[in-house]
Amino acid sequence: MKERIIIDMDEVIADPMGAMVDWYEREYGGTVDYVKMQVGSWSKGFPEEHQSMIRERLHEPGFFRDLPVMKDSIEVLERINSSYEVFIVSAATEFPNSLKEKHDWLRDHFPFFSWRQLVLCGDKRPITGDHMIDDHVRHLIHFPGKKYLFSSPHNVLVTDYVRIHDWKEAARIFL
Repeated sequence: MKERIIIDMDEVIADPMGAMVDWYEREYGGTVDYVKMQVGSWSKGFPEEHQSMIRERLHEPGFFRDLPVMKDSIEVLERINSSYEVFIVSAATEFPNSLKEKHDWLRDHFPFFSWRQLVLCGDKRPITGDHMIDDHVRHLIHFPGKKYLFSSPHNVLVTDYVRIHDWKEAARIFL
């Protein structure tokens, strides 16, 4: 039986933070403070007067549909998918518009994953497997298997988990 790997979407294979930063800088000409993101939320890196607008944008139709793909994730995950039982698991119900958008995005960029490998949920605590790759400690903390923290500006100060900095590093670990 193949080992099971649970893989998060946002900030792991999709880049909502990068999309938000690009949009903000283009629309408002503002700059983002990546150091302030280290408190656990990338929205904290935006000026305080715009943080509620940033959170609202996550609820807008279309935001999750056209996100950039994390570098090297397609090639590495296609190889990992042939050696492991892979499930893409996203806590998506917080942003109801994202449910179909994430499904469609995944079909466009990762066509080698079947619909059976996509789990869109509200809470990842019921999810089990041998390995989990996620950028949020709140999802890893309850996971019973091996936990990998995918690097993002909001988690750079976390030291309690095996860290994966990018998909080339993930390939070295899993392939």
